[in-house]
Amino acid sequence: MDYLDFYELNQEPFSNAPVSRFYYDSAQHSQALVRLVYALHAMKGLAILIGEIGAGKTTLARRLLDALDEKEYEAALLVIIHRDITSDWLLRRLAVQLGVEHPDQDKLILLSQLYRRLVEIYESGKKAVVLIDEAQMLDTRELMEEFRGLLNLEVPERKLLSFVFFGLPDIEDNLRKDPPLAQRVALKVRLQPFDLQSTDAYVRHRLRMAGAQRTIFDSEAVRLVHLASGGIPRVINTVCDNCLFEGALNRLETIGPDLVRSVAKNLGLPTEPPLTDADYKNPYAISHLPTIVPGTGVSPPPLPVYGQGSTGDAALDEIDRVLEALQRLGSA
Repeated sequence: MDYLDFYELNQEPFSNAPVSRFYYDSAQHSQALVRLVYALHAMKGLAILIGEIGAGKTTLARRLLDALDEKEYEAALLVIIHRDITSDWLLRRLAVQLGVEHPDQDKLILLSQLYRRLVEIYESGKKAVVLIDEAQMLDTRELMEEFRGLLNLEVPERKLLSFVFFGLPDIEDNLRKDPPLAQRVALKVRLQPFDLQSTDAYVRHRLRMAGAQRTIFDSEAVRLVHLASGGIPRVINTVCDNCLFEGALNRLETIGPDLVRSVAKNLGLPTEPPLTDADYKNPYAISHLPTIVPGTGVSPPPLPVYGQGSTGDAALDEIDRVLEALQRLGSA
């Protein structure tokens, strides 16, 4: 069954393909965009945006590229798809992205070509900018040294080239392979998972952009979507897309927590909040776990919970009774 017809939607609301009209401008994404535009406008040299898998880094990179006025910036987006690249390949690719015609195979000549092109961009009144997605794959010291050299290309007033790295937290480890480059990071932005409120707003936004005229996920369902996904947008999309499909198959007008729980379990995602360190330190937080007295196979009586009116001598008497009961079980 086509869930689009069943839920009266115009298109898939939770596709993980980067569709610009579905972009959700959360508070943190909006702030990240403002900071990155500032770094590029001021030609700070190197900025990095870090986030976990599925946090929306690629979406934000494309959004940033779209936000850069062509009259002010000569901008390009370079996506790294594997780790086995060389500094020579990187330089040639950057040269092509920035408009160098017929990049030379000789590295020194290529660097001269690139420098002349950057000066042309500067003299035209524009700023040269390269956004690099999946930058964690640039994991060799040789590549880091190459970027440091490129950031040294400047005129008296400013740098000739600025970069923004988008990628996993591994970026920071890669930068440390060349400490002078790590010191050149002018701005660092870190994307965090959505909280429950943002997850709710995100789900509603995507459905509304897809043409939804009514509430499809109830509030408890959204809470479980947030729990299962950990607030990661890509996982939210996967859970919600599966819920819409299963909901249409079962002809559910409204998707509730039972369906979300079933989908999450099928995807191997959590459906209960994890125990915290505080829970493990509190015996009553895990009191549902069976406790067996060694050698008897019998569970002891539950320990009393105090703090609700049971104090003083009464509490001590109760403890004595519990200890006596445990001794009787042990000698049985």
